[in-house]
Amino acid sequence: MIRHPSNTNLTLLNCETYQGLPIQTEKGPFIREYLERLYQTVNRALEQYARVFAFRVDLRFPTGCDLSEEVYTSKVMRRFIDSLKAKVKHNRKRARAANRYAHDSTVRYVWTREVGGHGRPHYHVAILLNNDAFNTLGRFEIGRNNLFNDLHEAWASALGLSGEEVSGLVEIPPNSSYKLRRREDLGIEAFFYRASYLCKSATKQYGNGRHGFGASRH
Repeated sequence: MIRHPSNTNLTLLNCETYQGLPIQTEKGPFIREYLERLYQTVNRALEQYARVFAFRVDLRFPTGCDLSEEVYTSKVMRRFIDSLKAKVKHNRKRARAANRYAHDSTVRYVWTREVGGHGRPHYHVAILLNNDAFNTLGRFEIGRNNLFNDLHEAWASALGLSGEEVSGLVEIPPNSSYKLRRREDLGIEAFFYRASYLCKSATKQYGNGRHGFGASRH
């Protein structure tokens, strides 16, 4: 392991697994501290829930639209997560009104900020929920009452834009959803491998409030 050249608080790691779980070796080197945060997030979700619904989503910024400079700092991700948490809480409140045994869900997450070839930032996000409360994103159509639209509305809220202005900016990658079960390695390994991409060192920037990575603390 060596210190990250742009942030000496971080260490670089080249390996095929982390804590016994596979990672995308070809994308290395990885940041060890980020892999540990991902590992902790997965473990905490599975400690709380026997079954976990985990998925990947990409968040992009609009072109041809004047946004405040603050939007391009990590504050925008805090606003996105806070908005999504509020929507999940509201969803579960309505579910319990219809069925008092409806399950609740903590929102756990890992995100990374990357900068593409044209200098435009974007976010990759992994989210983990209680599978007994949420087990699908729903159809990817604006206006439906489902988790995909919650993500869409949360990103619009974070950017201070309307739903129409962020159309197409919330992208669900192919094969994005995973079912994790306690003491069943297959789903956990598949998701950790997929989410390890968020922990790679390449394409991240540091300084000026532009943190490259964040994750749940509980």
